Amino acid sequence: MVFLRLIRIKEWIKNLFLFVPLFFSGQLFDFTKIGLLIIGFFAFSFIASSIYILNDYRDIEDDRKHPTKSKRPLAAGLVKRSTAVIVFIALLVAGFALSTLADHRLKFTFVLGLYFLVNLGYSLGLKAIPILDVFIVASGFVFRVKGGSIIAHIGTSEWLMIMVFLLSLFMAIAKRRDDILLKISSGMDMRKSVKGYNLEFLSTVMSLLCAVIIVAYFMYTMSPEVENRLGTYRLYYTCIFVIAGVLRYLQIVYVQEKSGSPTKILYKDIFIQITIILWVSSFYTILYLKNLVFFK
Repeated sequence: MVFLRLIRIKEWIKNLFLFVPLFFSGQLFDFTKIGLLIIGFFAFSFIASSIYILNDYRDIEDDRKHPTKSKRPLAAGLVKRSTAVIVFIALLVAGFALSTLADHRLKFTFVLGLYFLVNLGYSLGLKAIPILDVFIVASGFVFRVKGGSIIAHIGTSEWLMIMVFLLSLFMAIAKRRDDILLKISSGMDMRKSVKGYNLEFLSTVMSLLCAVIIVAYFMYTMSPEVENRLGTYRLYYTCIFVIAGVLRYLQIVYVQEKSGSPTKILYKDIFIQITIILWVSSFYTILYLKNLVFFK
């Protein structure tokens, strides 16, 4: 259990973004591609976990001051530093080895390598630079989507990539807002970049991103290129669930003030879970069952 916490296995859910291009392309039941994407999923998960370990290793002292991060295995002294280094190397080797199986052309390995290098820079100091830190966090999801499109040999819409980046940036900003609230309550900076933010700035940025995300999704669903490629103009029906999900996240941030971890929110918030299920179901129905009588 300690090692599962060390590699943050709960965070692996983020790597499901590799399947986004396949789902949006209408090829979700191409089992050959699904098999390759599963391999890619574990490759990305291993590399991401190696970054988490590196980050925790460097932040042991800072994490011990944090009410939640102090419980992480390295900060709590549950795992030796030497052991963490060994696990880090093993995950790194396994991740890149699996990436060559997912894509023999090594394009996915290249994307995975870029993801690792960008996040290595983040761990080694770039995370202390305000604004750049959240851009790096958000770029990780773009790398995931791009990696998935490479493995599945699927082109991705520019609007889809923009949406993924904006949504990821939105959640990263929400986490920084939570850090500001912790600073106000405890009097301590929970991360170095927090000095470049305040509640007013982050709230303004979140409101801006919220509006742009919704508009970007509308533009994606009504894009002529997407309509022609997927053979339907009805995808805009699903916008209601995107709006509901974004508003619920804003409610959690502003009303409940529990924006610390998007992953925890996804695991625990029933409203967002139902919204996602309804969005996936409606998207599936429109995209995969569009030839049924009631859609003609």
